[in-house]
Amino acid sequence: MSWSRRSFLSAVSAPVLAQKTQKKSQLTAPVKRPNILLILADDLPAWALGCYGNKEIRTPNIDLLARSGTRFANHSVCTPICSPSRATLFTGRTPRQHGIHDFLTDKPVENPPQGQQSPPDSFAKEVMLSELLVAAGYRCAYLGKWHMGNDANPGRGYEFTYTLGGRRYQNPLMYENGEARQETGYLTELMTRRACEYIERQNADTPFFLCLGYLNPHTPYEGHPQKYYELYRDTKFETIGWEPAAPNALREKEYLADIVGNNRRHAAAVTALDDQIPALMKTLRSKNLWENTLVIFTSDNGFLLGRHGLWSKGHASDPINMYEEVMQVPMIWSWPGKAPPEAVRPELVSFYDFLPTICEVAGIAPPADRNLCGRSYLSLALGRPAKEPWRTTIFGHFRYAEMARDARYKLVLRHGGEGPNELYDLRLDPRERVNQYDNDQFKLVRERLTAELEGWRKRYA
Repeated sequence: MSWSRRSFLSAVSAPVLAQKTQKKSQLTAPVKRPNILLILADDLPAWALGCYGNKEIRTPNIDLLARSGTRFANHSVCTPICSPSRATLFTGRTPRQHGIHDFLTDKPVENPPQGQQSPPDSFAKEVMLSELLVAAGYRCAYLGKWHMGNDANPGRGYEFTYTLGGRRYQNPLMYENGEARQETGYLTELMTRRACEYIERQNADTPFFLCLGYLNPHTPYEGHPQKYYELYRDTKFETIGWEPAAPNALREKEYLADIVGNNRRHAAAVTALDDQIPALMKTLRSKNLWENTLVIFTSDNGFLLGRHGLWSKGHASDPINMYEEVMQVPMIWSWPGKAPPEAVRPELVSFYDFLPTICEVAGIAPPADRNLCGRSYLSLALGRPAKEPWRTTIFGHFRYAEMARDARYKLVLRHGGEGPNELYDLRLDPRERVNQYDNDQFKLVRERLTAELEGWRKRYA
């Protein structure tokens, strides 16, 4: 399912009322605050989408969404694993600050360490984006995978929640406002249907924030409609650059036994997700909400799919990896009359920039006492002149590993003797094959990025 490019692009040209601004330290009120629809995929790397250059995975609707607005070419998560990454997205804070350092599980693996039993008690005191938006008059709903503790009933100001009670695509157990529901059907379509029903209940007078946390394309790769598997029955995946299993492959290494077959199944899940976009857009238009709705598409972390001889994400290897494939995720903005069509931004932006950006979109001030390291990239998304030069380095943190990356070089430091340090020249070596950390020709680069990383760590501990 898809919609025509002409009908899509004609809609994005509709004007939206401009915002008023007041003092930065106070709540500001635009003439008409926009609705915000956040589509959050799971385990979907930027490089797996057509609009980011993939030649074999079919994502026509996501690609069209990108052409209708602004696509960020260098958008990174702070942590390449689900729970801490989501916590950063919704709080604007780093793992050291919000306290979730790994994926949440009741069976963490300690040797090598994988997983975290639960969020720290202090996480309940974190200020989430939904709470800020509710205080500003938004209605908020969350559908799908939460994975930040209290999955059955997240709270956090959401008036409606429809969250996962397990990880299965057919006949899933769901929690609707905390009440268990045994559903019948395909999870992804059930979520889209509930999202459309929620949109249909909205009116133009009260803005809404709706997050759709799809499970696609996370494992298991079974349970998607057969038509999506048929699409890739003969696809050889010759262009994605997968390699035989690496000696240090760890999490989900069993999928490396059939790299092409599992890429076919992963691709089926991606295209099934892509097919949800038209129904959401159609519902927005039918309710006359399209012109005042910002639609954002992103993912909680990237994925390797056989690149570097690894399958999963940050835990795909021992030691932890922070390859571009797991750090880089899509960030696509479609906002009629605001985000310029077919725009591509090259700046380095991060998940920790999301909260301050959405605060500016909604005309509210970010929390002043949270020591946020991010800043709003709204001017970049809208193609407007920035108030000050954009920064040149972004950072990442995953347990004992840290990353500093600029437009050309990338430094990964591993503390506690957990593995080698790494330095890559991404311009000459974009696939990160040659570690230059001990190469004296890169000494000044290594020292500069190390100093920047140390400064970031101290300032945002």
